[in-house]
Amino acid sequence: MLFKRNKKRAVEVLTVPRGDRRTLSNVPDPERIRTQADRRGGKAEGTDDDGSRDAKRLERLRLLSLRYMADFEVVLTGPRQTKRSAYRGKAADVSSTGILVALPPSDDRYVVGQTVNLRFQIPPGTMPEGFESAVRLDARLVRTFAGEQDGEERLMLAFEFAKPLTSYFQRKRWGYSVYTASGALFLAVCLIMLMRAESIIYFKYNLILYLYSLVAAAFLLTRYLFGALYREVPINRHYTPGVSIIIPCFNEEEWIHRTILSCVNQDYPTDKLEIIVVDDKSLDNSARRIEEVIALIHKEAERYSTKDRVKFHVLEENGGKRVALVKGVEMAKHNLVVFVDSDSFLEPTAIRHLVQPFQDPRMGGVAGRTDVENKYTNTITKLQTVRYYIAFRIMKAAESYFDSVTCLSGPLSCYRKDLILQHRDAWLNQTFLGQPATFGDDRSMTNFILRTHRTGYQDSAICSTIVPSDTGVFLRQQMRWKRSWLRESLRAGAFIWRKEPFMALFFYIGLIVPIAAPVIVLYNLGYVPLAHHVFPSTFLMGLLMMALLMSLAHLLFRKSRLWLFGLVFCIFYELVLLWQMPVAWVTFWKSTWGTRETPQDIEARERKEARKNKSKKRIGLGQ
Repeated sequence: MLFKRNKKRAVEVLTVPRGDRRTLSNVPDPERIRTQADRRGGKAEGTDDDGSRDAKRLERLRLLSLRYMADFEVVLTGPRQTKRSAYRGKAADVSSTGILVALPPSDDRYVVGQTVNLRFQIPPGTMPEGFESAVRLDARLVRTFAGEQDGEERLMLAFEFAKPLTSYFQRKRWGYSVYTASGALFLAVCLIMLMRAESIIYFKYNLILYLYSLVAAAFLLTRYLFGALYREVPINRHYTPGVSIIIPCFNEEEWIHRTILSCVNQDYPTDKLEIIVVDDKSLDNSARRIEEVIALIHKEAERYSTKDRVKFHVLEENGGKRVALVKGVEMAKHNLVVFVDSDSFLEPTAIRHLVQPFQDPRMGGVAGRTDVENKYTNTITKLQTVRYYIAFRIMKAAESYFDSVTCLSGPLSCYRKDLILQHRDAWLNQTFLGQPATFGDDRSMTNFILRTHRTGYQDSAICSTIVPSDTGVFLRQQMRWKRSWLRESLRAGAFIWRKEPFMALFFYIGLIVPIAAPVIVLYNLGYVPLAHHVFPSTFLMGLLMMALLMSLAHLLFRKSRLWLFGLVFCIFYELVLLWQMPVAWVTFWKSTWGTRETPQDIEARERKEARKNKSKKRIGLGQ
């Protein structure tokens, strides 16, 4: 479905679940009138020896029951109809198990219980990633009723598919995707290893260059290896520690209501979950929007004790994200605190999955997985979709294999409250080369935690976030991230050697490879062709194989048609993003965000305007 942010911005394409009549449909019922299994149409079976619910089974039921708003053509063919006499309707909503089709009121030829063949194409963005495909499937009519679509009266036909779309796609497309991706990944890895073996032969011609190629390939291949070996901590239904979710907000009136609802609507004991929203003196209508959604929650969900566990605080002045987070932590009553960005939306089981690694007393912080919510908006968001998934499912998973995740990302991460308070003052007052550190707060806090504790990653603790759909905003975000990565990597390099030896080696190589990459690319694509008149076919082939690793891994895990954008992203990275690194080298002390009006951004803009005015005055005097 389409939502417009404003006239100057891109039209965001979002997957929109059909609204439930219950505001908090996933919150455990404290009166046990309706259990989660009952809500999802299941029975009471599937419990373990001590009577707790089977978490995986309930999650499957939930995913199968999710309905999404739809607007695409559906062709209906009965047993005696031909393609020419088929009827055409419009989908109103769709799920993995059924579809609601709207027809003109006069089309009453279908009766309940009748089996009809349905043909339709699910447009990208209508359902989760991987479902965008053609469908031809028998379905049984289970209900008819009068309804409305596009302001007109319609006959609504509710069909139940002969088999769930998950099973249908597994045989039609997903299964082939897995086999194809697996085989292609194996071939790509073999080619990379052969090419790197060739590098050893050429050591005598340029030791540094070919050693870099060998090290870079080994670094990336081992990340994919350990990412594949990663296993998350399984759910222990008896482990439900107290959790306080902190949502810092600044000028986020468009998305904050959805963020709050997703945090409250968690499958987690109500007496062990509180939500604290801290507004950093927003300049828009964020505060009013927050008050409206909290009032709605209190009105419609009083039985879930929301008045006691959903809190709102407005800072007296704009202090920055770290100040807002610390204020929330100080207000928190539970021992675990979860940081959630104001444009990120949690899956109903995110908190239950996220807390599981804390059964280990040495675990200090855990990151969840962040997916892209507006993935189908345009090419920029599609590129980020593949990049985000690989960054979390492969890169963070590989670090988690050694209990040393180097960045507990802002959209969704959990910490021990006492550790945040222990490092509070150092975090708030952090400076770099005399400048206040206003961004990179997630990497900075991770460094404080990682010094003394383990950090992990839970792949099933999922949230989705709104990523930049404007190229300029995206580039400024990437520059900010590179600056914070450089700063915090230098900090981490001072202590990471105390961790597991392989992880330490992993880290230092991962620091050197991106920093040296611009020089290597310039040498291979510029100096070698010009000076030696040799086409860099081997180097380009190596880049292609590395790009294929990203794309094929995305295809293997997500079974999505977006996998091709992994290749596009790598090209875009080499042509554009790579060259931000040298700029970051010489500007990584800067404290401006570039994508939001922090006090530092305002100050920098005022200085820039002052220089322009001064220059104009000089020109005027010269004339």
